[in-house]
Amino acid sequence: MGDTEVDGKLKRMVFVTVGTTCFDALVRAVDTEQVKQKLYARGYTHLLIQMGRGTYNPTEYHGEDGLVVEYFSFSSSIADHLKSASLVISHAGSGSIFETLRLGKPLIVVVNEDLMDNHQIELAEELAERKHLYCARPQTLRQTIESLNLDFLIPYTQGDAKPVARLINRFLGFPED
Repeated sequence: MGDTEVDGKLKRMVFVTVGTTCFDALVRAVDTEQVKQKLYARGYTHLLIQMGRGTYNPTEYHGEDGLVVEYFSFSSSIADHLKSASLVISHAGSGSIFETLRLGKPLIVVVNEDLMDNHQIELAEELAERKHLYCARPQTLRQTIESLNLDFLIPYTQGDAKPVARLINRFLGFPED
């Protein structure tokens, strides 16, 4: 599920994405020693942070004893990062959520409570209730990682809109295909 072997060593990457927004609270949360230690203790070896428009720069680390940490602001596509991730920690944007779930990657969604009229909370909490992902706040991320049980998650399957479209077409009097 994203684990790869590099130079004979298992590489398990955690990919963090904030999309195009500024979500320094999430970047700061994953940059704490407590969160990095929890991830490393769970067998993750690399932490790659996409920080968007944020101004907080995480601490990079490339040593032998601990989590390798790297970051960048933007990329033309995060698809490759998502595909190679063993775990994704994401803001609550629907595009990031559904792209990650379609790939079958374990996902922790961190809600940005600073946004006005935050409909993203509803989406994240509903998908968490359905056991497709974990939902956290920046201040609860460490505890969420600590209690993470990936066997608990239920794979997300996309719905089929064709029956609804046929019903609408029939109602409107359009011919059936």
